[in-house]
Amino acid sequence: MDKELLAMLVCPLCNGKLKYDRDAQELRCHYDGLAYPIKEGIPLMLPEEARVMDADEKLHTSQGRSPGRSPGRPQERSGDA
Repeated sequence: MDKELLAMLVCPLCNGKLKYDRDAQELRCHYDGLAYPIKEGIPLMLPEEARVMDADEKLHTSQGRSPGRSPGRPQERSGDA
């Protein structure tokens, strides 16, 4: 899978990072627990095409980050005016 394309793709549900599984030919969102298939080199980024990951797969999160957050972006706090 092209590294540039992979860097641009995000989960269509949460906008979080996807982890590429070369052996399974899937892009995995550990936050939503979905694995999007790659068929003939084309990622199928439709939630209805995704496979629901089992509990063991979900536990292997990538650094435990929340969806859509980057390491340098400050976290919003509730109650601030």
